[in-house]
Amino acid sequence: MNTSSVAIIILIVGFLLLIILRFPVAYAVALASMACLVYQGKSLNALCQQMVKGISSFSLMAVPFFITMGILMGSGGISEKLIALANACVGWMRGGMAMVNIVASYFFGGISGSASADTASLGSILIPMMVDQGYDGDFSTAVTITSSCEGLLVPPSHNMVIYAMAAGGVSVGRLFLAGYIPGAILAISLMVGSYIISVKRNYPKGEPFSFSKLLKQLGTSIWALAAILIVVVGVVAGVFTATESAAIAVIYSLLVSVFIYKGLTWKGVWKALDGCIDTLSIVLILISTSSIFGYCLTQLHVPDLASSAILGLTDNKIIIFLLVDLIILLLGCIMDMSPIILITTPILLPIVMELGMDPIQFGIIMVLNCGIGLLTPPVGAVLFIGSAVAKLKMEQVVKATLPFYLCMLIALILITFIPQISLFLPNLLMPS
Repeated sequence: MNTSSVAIIILIVGFLLLIILRFPVAYAVALASMACLVYQGKSLNALCQQMVKGISSFSLMAVPFFITMGILMGSGGISEKLIALANACVGWMRGGMAMVNIVASYFFGGISGSASADTASLGSILIPMMVDQGYDGDFSTAVTITSSCEGLLVPPSHNMVIYAMAAGGVSVGRLFLAGYIPGAILAISLMVGSYIISVKRNYPKGEPFSFSKLLKQLGTSIWALAAILIVVVGVVAGVFTATESAAIAVIYSLLVSVFIYKGLTWKGVWKALDGCIDTLSIVLILISTSSIFGYCLTQLHVPDLASSAILGLTDNKIIIFLLVDLIILLLGCIMDMSPIILITTPILLPIVMELGMDPIQFGIIMVLNCGIGLLTPPVGAVLFIGSAVAKLKMEQVVKATLPFYLCMLIALILITFIPQISLFLPNLLMPS
């Protein structure tokens, strides 16, 4: 066994072993990379250089702005406005509150870009409301956590910015546009599943549909929805870069939350900013340490070896795409979203591109796969948050979520094998 093979084993097996031992992912990545570099006799200066290089990126500056925007608007009374708008749209259906939950997540996801924020914010309102109206607590929680993954697809999503960086400069604007239809497909699949269960369990309907009520709620919620227009339209039209639009959106979010909706005081703003710093510190540490891991993978030619190994198994494109989905899903069971994107994108992207998949489409597939991982034990952050909000055992929530896993997998397969679901809007509005 040559030096490179041993170094690869130290890197990958060491990382997996540290994860099993419950080390934080950032430390596991850094320690495995350090051991790999030491074994190869390389200076640890490379470790420091790669950490700095990993976070020294202009496009990466969009991430803290998007996180700040999401936390400000999530704390500023936006949730109630979006729930009322969703209720005016779909509350009249059988199982109406489940539909409201799903549609509200689509709206709120376009503001927060975070499944965890969606679950914590909307879940704390909607889960008790659904239970009071006769819905089972585990069903209400399952709807909440699965629909929160829409927020990962609907722009602006800081995870898409991270993917764009990991993929070597993919257009953030095209990625943002690519998320709308897949997010809608996911929402529709969850609504179908919710409707079937609601009919079977005879869950209640809401008030009859009223167009005037819809217009009234739209007028109230337009200030929140306008934040999405600032980001997406600004980037797509070429008026702003993703970073510039995110910075402007933060200022807009502050003004809306404090002066228009008045859900935040200035004291609350400082508290929200504390939350931003906590979240951002975790993300940046992961990005910097994952940069070392990616450096080691590249130096050891692991992407080429992985490509040869997977393509050597079969030349059937369908099987390879399903295998790639399975790899990301399994990693999602033991790792958080950002490190999966940072570590696996350089390995898997060349494989799917060789088979003709567009990097934009793969970005959407990656984000949805990781989103499903957030709902799976043993490291499903959103699953834990949902269980805590609902005060239910995790096992009970997982059991209730099983039908929704199927809905999400159907959406994933459609997005994997029908490229136009992801590429229609980018090709129409922002052709490369």
